[in-house]
Amino acid sequence: MNPDQQIKAIEEEIRKTPYHKGTERHIGMLRARIAVLKDKQIESQSKGGGGGGGYAVKKQGDATVVLVGPPSAGKSTLINALTNAESKVAPYAFTTVSVIPGMMHYRHANIQILDVPGLIEGAEEGKGRGREVLSVVRGADLLVLITDLQRPHVHKNIVAALERNGIRVNKRPPKIRIEKRLNGGLSIQSNIRQELDRETIKDVISQMGVKNADIYLDERITLDELIDSLSRNRVYSPAIFVYNKADLDGGTHKQVEDRKVLLISAENGKGLEEFKEDIWAALGFITVFLVKPGEDPSEKNPMVTKAGSLLRDLVEEIGGDFAQSKTGAKLWGPGAKYPGQEVSLSYPTKDGMYVRFI
Repeated sequence: MNPDQQIKAIEEEIRKTPYHKGTERHIGMLRARIAVLKDKQIESQSKGGGGGGGYAVKKQGDATVVLVGPPSAGKSTLINALTNAESKVAPYAFTTVSVIPGMMHYRHANIQILDVPGLIEGAEEGKGRGREVLSVVRGADLLVLITDLQRPHVHKNIVAALERNGIRVNKRPPKIRIEKRLNGGLSIQSNIRQELDRETIKDVISQMGVKNADIYLDERITLDELIDSLSRNRVYSPAIFVYNKADLDGGTHKQVEDRKVLLISAENGKGLEEFKEDIWAALGFITVFLVKPGEDPSEKNPMVTKAGSLLRDLVEEIGGDFAQSKTGAKLWGPGAKYPGQEVSLSYPTKDGMYVRFI
């Protein structure tokens, strides 16, 4: 059997097996086997050129955002409204047959936005160029999951399709540390009571290809989280949810179950400023202004970076001889206790901070 057939056969066995403590170990082994097969599939597709046919898109700018949604959800209209792209717009499905890149300029940042073909049911099996779309999605810094008010259920379908393909939406990696050794088998260390028994944990880890290691479980984990921590191709992607073609009289956001959904109309431009701000916030960006020697603080030299970064990170990003010669900085504005405060490069950055490296 080919990998797809093997995965389907194992999934059928899992469906036929009732889940309880007595079968947990067996089901864990089966799920681990599926994860290994899917890892090999994804790696094989990547070696084949990342999808080909216009799908190997070079990442540019400060971040890459991918619009993911069903056909005819208005993605092309949206990217045209936000960027300098020229994505064909038509009232029928599959207008977009390759990746259309555009660059959105917002708050000193250059944010690359990619319009990809609509994601449909069966995408992981190659339907509707689904595998190519998924290969692009895996490289995104942020996903925009977009549908319209007539198809609100699509958000759940998209998240489920992404989950099946190892893309975890708005989740963080489990707190599991693995320190491999040359011999000695597997040792499980945890100060937290686990629902999974130790033999199940060891069997799953072994099935995933780790034979000798110290495993530290720093939180209570599920079977799926254990498998995720060992998979070579898990991706944790932040995402925002959008309803396009929406009536905005009642506001620009609404709560839908456990998620906040942004309401926009790409055609008439309503809600797009809120959309840009949501993208900025989801990417965790801040702006720092560089001050040259002999100049007063100003906004002439903006630099976009991640919240939580240190001044050292900025220096390393600038690089070259500049980075080698700098040992500290002077600060003005947010984060400075007084104008011109001198600090070390281990000092944290703040949004709107003015920095002169010294």
